[in-house]
Amino acid sequence: MRVYLVIIDETEEARVALRFASRRAAKTGGVVHLLALVPKQQFSAFGAIQDTIEEEARERAEMLATGVAGELMVESGQMPQIAVRIGDGKTVISEYLAEHSEVAALVLGAAVGAPGPLVTHFTASAGSLTCPLFIVPGGMSEEEIDRLS
Repeated sequence: MRVYLVIIDETEEARVALRFASRRAAKTGGVVHLLALVPKQQFSAFGAIQDTIEEEARERAEMLATGVAGELMVESGQMPQIAVRIGDGKTVISEYLAEHSEVAALVLGAAVGAPGPLVTHFTASAGSLTCPLFIVPGGMSEEEIDRLS
């Protein structure tokens, strides 16, 4: 079964990537995995405060991923797998891909204008990825994405 990994956040380009991945999954009999990233907080001398900030960020990421998963369930009838991880995005994604050999493609949305840090990093290292990298332009309309996927 094809697994399309989408990095989910509150940006429009993440929504575009999700739409593309969900359409591809539906057409190929695949599934979508959602990975929400929580940046590691800078060291604080007050560890309890740092822990609270990280926990709140994790809860926001979980709520976002769950909401998006619910939308995808309503639209496609399939519930995606959800993972929320704390750490540097590039490292977390690379570790996720290493742990999940079933991932058939990493799907990222490119921001209109300058590419974001994940697109920049993964395009530079695409040759060493364990799966293809799909970059979906963030300015594409739903109709264009549907036609492409």
